[in-house]
Amino acid sequence: MTIQPSSRSEIAPFRVMEVFEAAERRAATGAEVVRLEVGQPLTAAPKGVIERAHQVLDSDRLGYASSHGIVELRAAIATHYADWYGLEVDPHRVVVTVGASGGFTLAFLAAFDIGDRVALAVPGYPCYRNALEALGAQVVPLMTTLDDNFQPTIKLLEKAYAEGPLDGLVITSPSNPTGTMLDDDMLASIVAWCDERGIKVVSDEIYHGLTYGTAATTALAHSDDVLVVNSFSKYFSMTGWRLGWLVVPENFVSPVTKFAANLLLGPQTLSQMAGIAAFDCHEELQGHLVRYAHNRQILLDGLRSAGFDRLAPAEGAFYVYADISDIAESSTDLCAQWLSELGIAATPGTDFDPYNGEQYVRFSFCGGTDAVERGVELLTSWQNARR
Repeated sequence: MTIQPSSRSEIAPFRVMEVFEAAERRAATGAEVVRLEVGQPLTAAPKGVIERAHQVLDSDRLGYASSHGIVELRAAIATHYADWYGLEVDPHRVVVTVGASGGFTLAFLAAFDIGDRVALAVPGYPCYRNALEALGAQVVPLMTTLDDNFQPTIKLLEKAYAEGPLDGLVITSPSNPTGTMLDDDMLASIVAWCDERGIKVVSDEIYHGLTYGTAATTALAHSDDVLVVNSFSKYFSMTGWRLGWLVVPENFVSPVTKFAANLLLGPQTLSQMAGIAAFDCHEELQGHLVRYAHNRQILLDGLRSAGFDRLAPAEGAFYVYADISDIAESSTDLCAQWLSELGIAATPGTDFDPYNGEQYVRFSFCGGTDAVERGVELLTSWQNARR
């Protein structure tokens, strides 16, 4: 008898990686590929981090690190909250994780039981939904629109709560794929609404530092009774270092670290020791933000000129979410066509919205300015040829 995978093995794919792999295959043939599909900074880790990594490699045996995270890094993260948000965070409440992905998996395990109803905005990062379902939670979609800024609202939460009590809410501001943000008043209202009903809030703040106007507010500004996820991948440009963190309520520290010890043991020691230096590299990192802002404006202006006029405002992160429903019935087919005919790699909205995602495409502008300009040029020509 052939053994079979578990039922949770039916987890949905992360389709942006399928687009990434298709783009890689095309690039391997020597054909042009304009990379607008993946949210990976073009730049390497900050110079100070790389220098510190070389020093560590030359001087440290790099043994196991605590599942909680090394003390020096947790202290640096706590200082970061004081510097950026004016908040005092006990370093004991900081848990270092294997990227934000490891962070929200640990948060979900510690916060939610099998069958718990957990709400999240649609469209949204697909791995929240997929991970929650694999862990046995019931995902409750909050069907947002551009009128809601593609973010949760009290009205949407009350509608979901009327259908059945909620155990949790996942929020992301700035958001992937839309780049939209919750303003401080709305964030405060949502956190208070959840607190009154005993609903656990997981706030993914991985794109903090990447905003184009008002700075993002942490959920910790409104309550210590939330679980905050963050990472060195986006603002700090350290995707491959697989380093992130959680800030959790005091009574969650032990459960989270026990899950970490059993499932992951701990984050990479080298990444942790080198990552401390990242907080001294803001001048270099702000230079990246200047490029993102420039790319963002090129993409927004170019898409509008090409006839893509229903765009999320891209207040943060490095994405533009575009409504393509008047151009094509299927964003999946459209993105495949663009890659085949134009060499443009973009992500269909189905990755982020299983209900209406065929109406949307996500463009990433975190790569080189040349790629963004070339993408706009090709899309404009393609649109002109259709008219």
